[in-house]
Amino acid sequence: MKFQSPSGKIIKSPKKLSFDFVPDKLPHREEQQQNLFMLFRRVIESGVSQNAFLHGNVGTGKTASAKRFCMDYKEWAAEKEKRVDYVFVNCRKRSNKSLILWKIISKFDRGFPDRGFSVGEMMEIVRRHIKNTGTHLFIILDEADALIQRDGPELVFLLSRFDDETMVPKGSISIFLISQKNVLELLDESALSTFKRSNRILFKPYDKDQLSDILAYRADLALYPGSIEEDELNLLSLIASERGDARLGIELMEKAALLAEENGRNLIGPEDIRTAKADIDPYMTASRLRGLNDNERMILLAAAQKLRNKSFTTTGDLETHYHVLCENYEKNSLGHTQFWKYLKSLSGDGILETETTSSGKGRTTKVSLSDIPAGLLEKKLMELIEG
Repeated sequence: MKFQSPSGKIIKSPKKLSFDFVPDKLPHREEQQQNLFMLFRRVIESGVSQNAFLHGNVGTGKTASAKRFCMDYKEWAAEKEKRVDYVFVNCRKRSNKSLILWKIISKFDRGFPDRGFSVGEMMEIVRRHIKNTGTHLFIILDEADALIQRDGPELVFLLSRFDDETMVPKGSISIFLISQKNVLELLDESALSTFKRSNRILFKPYDKDQLSDILAYRADLALYPGSIEEDELNLLSLIASERGDARLGIELMEKAALLAEENGRNLIGPEDIRTAKADIDPYMTASRLRGLNDNERMILLAAAQKLRNKSFTTTGDLETHYHVLCENYEKNSLGHTQFWKYLKSLSGDGILETETTSSGKGRTTKVSLSDIPAGLLEKKLMELIEG
């Protein structure tokens, strides 16, 4: 088979759209970064180990914040002639004690065998490497609930009490537990005693404005200049704000960019974003459309036609076009109050999105469609309406 590269050019740096990429800045996570520094500054200033629990929904920046903090802290410690390093472990991929300890040892010894050692022996090997290198090691246990639920809290306890048997009053390991769930509730009393409840860092879902900043920054890093416009960034942030999920927004941006490139374009359009949403996280189904009444279908058809080539329309333009369609199809149209009632119902059900903005000209309510390409929605609705 002969492969052919797409003719469009939008993505400048693919790795900067990956989930593993950690940017230099994390917009709207400065407070969490500062809270982590307040907790962990004593590692350098007085040699005291600390543990932290990072808690929040998916896509709220927990993992990226932990990695970025460790990278920056390592540089800060080096300026003070202190040796700090970190190791990242995804506990869903490595969900038992031995696999996690092997990953930690591999930080110091890449050729270490992956079997043949007990947990106790591996703990001693970790201790020896840390002592020989004079390192304070940050251990990031991402999705820690997978480890605790499958293998129990023993490893968390062992790592948090790592220095108990030494005579030197210097901490050598600090732990980050990261989870969507409250893993502190999964720890037994002995393990919980090593985690101060005040060391919990909460990551709330991002709002739309925050997501807009995040996606604009990521677009600057990853895409060619001018390949995505403000309305399309706003559409992406609106979709992602339903769950406050920056990860979803970035994934949609990448998918939409790839779709546009495949079609030979150098600009992401609203239909690329809707197609990406329908592929990655579908909500609109044929049965859902069949369940709508005639008034809802006509309003939705008006929206689909107004949004074929743009990200947003206004409620005024939508209502005007709705009346035109009703006349064309010889259907009785709703009055203004009833039209708004049905529009709010469609918005409440997640079929359309409405957003009210204020400017010097007054308040404007914009309508958008996120889950299905407008052209495809128009086709499906016309098939239902025309029988």
